[in-house]
Amino acid sequence: MLIGQHITVLGGGIAGLAVATALAQRGAQVTVLEQADAIREVGAGLQISPNGVAVLRALGLERVLKQTCIRGRAVNLCDGPSGKRVLRLDMSAGEGGYYFVHRADLVDMLATAARAAGVRIRLLQQVTDIAFDEDGARLTMVQGAEVRAGLVLGADGLHSVLRGALNGVAAPRFTGQVAWRATVPLNTVSDAEVKVFMGPGRHLVRYPLREGKLMNIVAVEERSDWAEESWSTKDDPANLRAAFAGFAPEVRDLLAQVDEVFLWGLFRHPVAQVWQNGRAAILGDAAHPTLPFMAQGANMALEDAWVLAASLAGHDTPEAGLAAYQLARRDRCIEVVDAASKNARNYHLTGPKRTAGHLALKLVGAVAPDLMLRRFDWIYRHDVTRLTP
Repeated sequence: MLIGQHITVLGGGIAGLAVATALAQRGAQVTVLEQADAIREVGAGLQISPNGVAVLRALGLERVLKQTCIRGRAVNLCDGPSGKRVLRLDMSAGEGGYYFVHRADLVDMLATAARAAGVRIRLLQQVTDIAFDEDGARLTMVQGAEVRAGLVLGADGLHSVLRGALNGVAAPRFTGQVAWRATVPLNTVSDAEVKVFMGPGRHLVRYPLREGKLMNIVAVEERSDWAEESWSTKDDPANLRAAFAGFAPEVRDLLAQVDEVFLWGLFRHPVAQVWQNGRAAILGDAAHPTLPFMAQGANMALEDAWVLAASLAGHDTPEAGLAAYQLARRDRCIEVVDAASKNARNYHLTGPKRTAGHLALKLVGAVAPDLMLRRFDWIYRHDVTRLTP
């Protein structure tokens, strides 16, 4: 039972606000500790697939999602140098739908829902260390103060303090890939479709945001040079344009409009071995950072949040609830992280493999155009709200 139970959540991003909302809606007394001076989210676009939409619906946010965000119609896989379409995947059918969402808009709607449910959000609260005793957790703040928490949930991202407390330090591995992200204002409203331009050793994804008036760009290049694992490192737009100078005019024209771009290195993190210890648990990127090639980072965070809240509500003790949560989530997240890692290779084929791969995609499109999407039904059509109360 969660009614009246005091729970502390570390992190005011997507995972933290979603789990805080889900817990508060079940009667828990939830406090979110966010280290920033405001609830905001860096970054630009993300995609919410049906598995994520299911959670937002269960939280009472589907109407806001539909009003605020663009429902996607299709994904087009294109040859980068020529710009010609290789395969079109229809995303318009089925329950839930696929939405193109500005990250800041999703954080805002979750923060609004959390506050409406009674969640207390405390800003400028940076936790530097966590220790456990028989009464729960001791959180050491950056100013040196100590805060007690009976049950603490870590949605504190890639460099999670709680993950380190549960698992120790695990060094990530550089994948040999870097990614740029940027947005470009549009003079005309764009179509509600994703385009993926595939080329040797690189690819670029673009899709519209905010009523089609903003184009989101994510571009990935294979390289040996290490880059910082940070969303806030700026780069010269000329470097992005140079990396895709051999792509089609449509791509070059889009990149010519970029005046601010961010660059980050893509690192493979192991999925955490230990997610909980009976008094604390991790979720989202703190538990299973994933590469962006299946667009599942936010969706997995939403799934985690729902299952964690439902598991705590459905068991007599926090220990039992947290154990059930890890059992329900870890294997699925390992499979999704692995699928994302493999997907990057398919976009970056070179030589004869690239020719054969594109031909195979065209044949699939001609014979069974839905086959590619059905391959990932185990991701997109998974509804944790139907599996848990």
